[in-house]
Amino acid sequence: MPDVTARAETGRRAVTAERPGPEAGPGQGRHAGRARRRAGFGTAGPGELVLRYSLLTLVLVLLISPFLWQLSTSLKSLHEDIFTGAPSFLPEQPTLDNYARVAETIPVWSYALNSLIVAVIVVLGNAAGATLAGYALARLRFRGAKLLLVGFLATLVLPGEVTIISQYITVRGFGLADTLLGVALPGAIGMLNVLLMRTAFQAIPQEMDEAAVIDGATLWQRLIHIGLPNVRGMLSVITIFAFIGAWDDFLWPLIVLNDPENFTLTVGLQYLNGTFTNNPRLPAAGTMISFIPIVILFASLQRFFFRGVEEGAIKG
Repeated sequence: MPDVTARAETGRRAVTAERPGPEAGPGQGRHAGRARRRAGFGTAGPGELVLRYSLLTLVLVLLISPFLWQLSTSLKSLHEDIFTGAPSFLPEQPTLDNYARVAETIPVWSYALNSLIVAVIVVLGNAAGATLAGYALARLRFRGAKLLLVGFLATLVLPGEVTIISQYITVRGFGLADTLLGVALPGAIGMLNVLLMRTAFQAIPQEMDEAAVIDGATLWQRLIHIGLPNVRGMLSVITIFAFIGAWDDFLWPLIVLNDPENFTLTVGLQYLNGTFTNNPRLPAAGTMISFIPIVILFASLQRFFFRGVEEGAIKG
């Protein structure tokens, strides 16, 4: 009897030793993969984290320091010396008198209105023109489409200074010299914006268009109900870029405009530096005034802007 019990116990141990362990399920495999990724190359050590945040802080300081210095200068009173060897960063007696003196020196609000008119024309032109051209290049099939795309790409190689003389001759030939429309016309459709919209429309699955065609949707219906809802992010991107480019442009309005009443804000700010006086507080205050609309626009569209940059403006 003891021999039988001993043999049974020995056999049970052998079976247990030969029996394979439980296989890892899908959930266990995912957890194991995550553990390996956490312990792999994607994990940043303490030294690497310090280096990353140090570089980000350095870039932030380099980008934001000029803006903060202009803001500080615009708030300093006339009693503070800003030409000393070690000027103070914080104003000793903050004041808004410099902003009031800007309005007294130049018609800043009239110039801002002119800049706003130019920027609105440029934004509407790019929003409509770049959208239509990008959709045509991405979703339509027609003869010469590739050649047209190459032409768009070729225009990006030429800097604006190369074509500025021909642009002025064209604008003057249309009788638009010294007008706000003449300032806005060359930037009404940007080639880069067309290519960005083309890329956004190409990312939309082709099956969505095919299903809409089967349901009897026309070309315009596909653009409005399928295309535009999926490219809102990219549309916000080109809207912001077009507005900033038109609002901050200085060289082209300086060439086209002659009448001081038609000056844009960037051109009008140069009159804050007088011939016999030089007060850096006034140009700094004028710069801050010109910066406010850009902040408002970006704050309004930043949600769509980052969606367009990160996700290609395609909804999941």
